[in-house]
Amino acid sequence: MKKKEHCFYKLFLIGGLSYGIIELLWRRYTHWSMILTGGVCFIMLYRIFKYVRDCTMMLKCCIGSIVITLTEFFAGFLFNHCLKMKIWDYSGRRLNFCGQVCVLYSFLWGLLTIPVSFVCKKLHEKYRW
Repeated sequence: MKKKEHCFYKLFLIGGLSYGIIELLWRRYTHWSMILTGGVCFIMLYRIFKYVRDCTMMLKCCIGSIVITLTEFFAGFLFNHCLKMKIWDYSGRRLNFCGQVCVLYSFLWGLLTIPVSFVCKKLHEKYRW
């Protein structure tokens, strides 16, 4: 397996499993689609943070919030609306968009970006993926 493919799988696993564990701790359950979503989010953030590593943590948190929120929206549209899986519904939350994302979780994703940024930096320093 090529080095690039190898790092892709490792990043995907780190992000997917971490996302699943966070959901288990937060909601007491998760769904396989959230592991896929977490893997995709982590790969995207890793690649973005590799190029903006010198920017402020506040900017990284904003980037992380936007990336994760958009990824969750598209995952929600696919799994909840198109495939009718009904995995989550934020319709009861204030300031939600189509029941798929809401401001509260967008803020929490921004906070989650702090440790994600640290992990991305350490992975890049150690492996230069």
